[in-house]
Amino acid sequence: MDIAGLQAFVTVADSGSFSLAAERLRLTQPAVSKRLAALETELGTRLFDRLGRAVRLTEAGSVLLSRARCILAEVDDTGRALRNLSGAVGGPLVLATSHHIGLHRLPPVLRIFSGRYPQVRLDMRFMDSELAGAAVLRGEVELAIITLPSRVEPPLEALPLWSDPLTAVASPAHPLAKWKAVAPGSLGEHPAILPGEATFTRRLIEEGLARLGVTPLVAFSTNYLETIKMMVAVGLGWSVLPRTMRDGELVELAVAGLQLERTLGVVRHAGRTLSNAARAILATLRE
Repeated sequence: MDIAGLQAFVTVADSGSFSLAAERLRLTQPAVSKRLAALETELGTRLFDRLGRAVRLTEAGSVLLSRARCILAEVDDTGRALRNLSGAVGGPLVLATSHHIGLHRLPPVLRIFSGRYPQVRLDMRFMDSELAGAAVLRGEVELAIITLPSRVEPPLEALPLWSDPLTAVASPAHPLAKWKAVAPGSLGEHPAILPGEATFTRRLIEEGLARLGVTPLVAFSTNYLETIKMMVAVGLGWSVLPRTMRDGELVELAVAGLQLERTLGVVRHAGRTLSNAARAILATLRE
């Protein structure tokens, strides 16, 4: 099967649109359609149902999708293995990371890395930690620098890098801020602003609060911790945030028994060859 046709097929399947697929592949829409038509002709079956501007996988398309991902991942892996033979550290390096880590942890690492390896073309993709791990599994990125889940399932493997203590916070004007020690039950009496329900951090927070018998009254949730910090700072509720984010706009609430910490680190696919550039940034991160 033609590799370019498979790339077009997977990109259309992921984006749900020929026009978006063309953008991602930096091709014209007719070029994407031509590649897909050639693949359908070769396979002797239709891969998509066209419903106006929307596209939907046929049964044959659904069967092909996982296999196409495996083929493309193997092709990429082979290319990396051959390029690694030169020993040179260069070329593209596709990473995924969360906005918080990109803002608060990576800048000094990237400054050192780009100074050492100017021939590497970094492609940073910002996404939620949960989605970043899935992107590694699909072979869309080499490494994901994220909040690690409590358990990483094979074939993914994790390298812990940073401990990230979490603390309850509020604005100085918030009613809870006047207490030197906050009873856990008091938290449930005031609106909370927390990370999204599907995030690793939200699960960690809820588990910690549940151990204290607290069910938070969630007024708002978002995956962007900077947005949560802003909303807490203007008095819209209390939250639990990384201690590194606390500044003059927030006060730490001393909640008896509440001790939370998450781990930030790197996720990779254990069954795939890392490029020399990926190995180099791993070494820089470990420093």
